[in-house]
Order: sequence, then C-alpha cells, then structure tokens
Amino acid sequence: MRKFAETYAKRTDTFFCSDPSITTAVIEGLAKHKEELGAPLCPCRFYEDKEAEVKNTYWNCPCVPMRERKECHCLLFLTSDNPFVGTAQELAEVAVDYDS
Repeated sequence: MRKFAETYAKRTDTFFCSDPSITTAVIEGLAKHKEELGAPLCPCRFYEDKEAEVKNTYWNCPCVPMRERKECHCLLFLTSDNPFVGTAQELAEVAVDYDS
C-alpha cells in the first residue's frame, strides 16, 4: 500500500499529511482491508457490511470523492491548499502491525 500511495500522490499532485502518524494509520488500515477483504476499503468510515462496500467499489481507495474532486476524507492524499498538507510524496518504510 505504501508504494501505491506514493505513486498515486505523485500522479495526482497531492501530498501526505504533515503528521506522519495519520498517514501511517491510514496506510495500515488500507493494507489490513486489502488482506482481509481483497480490496483497500477506506479505513476511515464505518460500514454495516464491509464485503458489500467492497463490491460497490465507491469507498475502495482511491475512493470516488478522491478520483472526482481530490477529496480524501482520511487525509492521506491532500491538495496544497489543505491546512494539514505536508511536503512529502514519499514515505519511509511503514511497518504494519495488525494486532494493535
């Protein structure tokens, strides 16, 4: 997921959050959903039925709001005018801990 996030940020001219712990948490959530559900379902929302949401594809990362309007509710991909935007489009290696 880290490689995907870096590639997508560069392609869309977006940047990661100035707080790297937010970026790490979102990437970990996406990776966990990809492993468990087969798709990187947005980890920042509540779903009654995650499997149905994956099939619907609306909230699979990059979600429809991000693809259409560059609106990432998770603060993973930020435009330069966002008050939480950082300067990075690349990340250090992200360790994923599924047990926490």
